[in-house]
Amino acid sequence: MTLTFDDAADKVKKLKTSPSNDELLEIYALFKQATVGDNNTSKPGMLDPKGKAKWSAWDSKKGTSNDKAKELYIAEVEKLVAKYGL
Repeated sequence: MTLTFDDAADKVKKLKTSPSNDELLEIYALFKQATVGDNNTSKPGMLDPKGKAKWSAWDSKKGTSNDKAKELYIAEVEKLVAKYGL
């Protein structure tokens, strides 16, 4: 089954079980890279560990094209759907 980017974004919200933090960060980073592009925001401070983790995950995708990020996002969502079900 090959999903579109929008289908994948919709399906990830309907998973039976919440993915692990690492899986959530990967999905977040790929989504931001696909929709916004390279991270050009300032890094959150140490009093915001969640924001810092999300920023770092997104920043790690720097240089990935929007199309490639969408491909990777879809593949990651398909793995999560297979693992957790809808």
